[in-house]
Amino acid sequence: MTPSRWPVKALLVVLAVSVVAYGLILQLWGGGAQTPLALLWSWNGLVMAALCGANFVLRGLRWRLWMAQLDRHFSLPVALRLYVAGYTFTPTPGNVGEVLRGVTLARQPLTLAQSLSIFGAERLADLVCLLLLCLPALAWLLHAWSPQWALWLAIALGALGLIGAYGIWRWAKPLRAGLLKRFPWLNDAWNCLAKRPLEWFLLTFFAWLAQGVAVWLVCNALALYLPLLLASSIYALAMVAGALSTLPAGLGGMEATQGALLIAQGATVAQAIAITAVTRVLTLWLAVSLGVAALFYSVVVSKDIQFS
Repeated sequence: MTPSRWPVKALLVVLAVSVVAYGLILQLWGGGAQTPLALLWSWNGLVMAALCGANFVLRGLRWRLWMAQLDRHFSLPVALRLYVAGYTFTPTPGNVGEVLRGVTLARQPLTLAQSLSIFGAERLADLVCLLLLCLPALAWLLHAWSPQWALWLAIALGALGLIGAYGIWRWAKPLRAGLLKRFPWLNDAWNCLAKRPLEWFLLTFFAWLAQGVAVWLVCNALALYLPLLLASSIYALAMVAGALSTLPAGLGGMEATQGALLIAQGATVAQAIAITAVTRVLTLWLAVSLGVAALFYSVVVSKDIQFS
């Protein structure tokens, strides 16, 4: 699909409906110590926004690293602006709209296959680090389900995971070869991950950890006092659930999962709704808003991006 044929109208409808819905939620529900709207305009809100901004910067550095591997070299400010501009297209199924980051570059644009390779590497790196951050929440769920057997259940699940991973790797070579032949960008995505793995891993892990800390601060500000690791892990688990739903930006799946886990931790329904709404404003809609501004500048002023 060429950039000009992307369903821009549908994207705008999703954005408009979602923004209105979140605005109503923030107005109708409070969370105890502070109302959500007051929280967003407080010093606490500024710190939370800065932590979410750190996520955008760290993942932007990762994108710059992988773009350099494809001989597309940008200065740091330009790379971060172009990366953030891609967040405009995050509210698409599976975030696939972010593929436009590389395709629409006015100077040395990527091919669709190259852009898909970086997009695939981004999603795989995000998934690996989010799954690691999920572990405290998964441990809590196992303990809540069966305190006496939690350790053995964790060991059994870990062993099954290792056996399954080995089995897929050992006996699915024809399937892997077929996939790589049909989708060559998967091989390019693997090549992105294979080079300088420690660097992209650390950038990705600390990017998502920063947003996890922001969620923990939101919980505390709205009078739900959770340990840092548990609050950030609940957010990570909700993000994975949202991604698996393949809905635009995980809308619905992420909110339902995080809300349910917060209620299980003792939050009232109003608290869970307010915390989740503030979380999404800071982690999603802030990114989309910055993306729109960066995209406008990149298209109209600097002309680094073009749609044709």
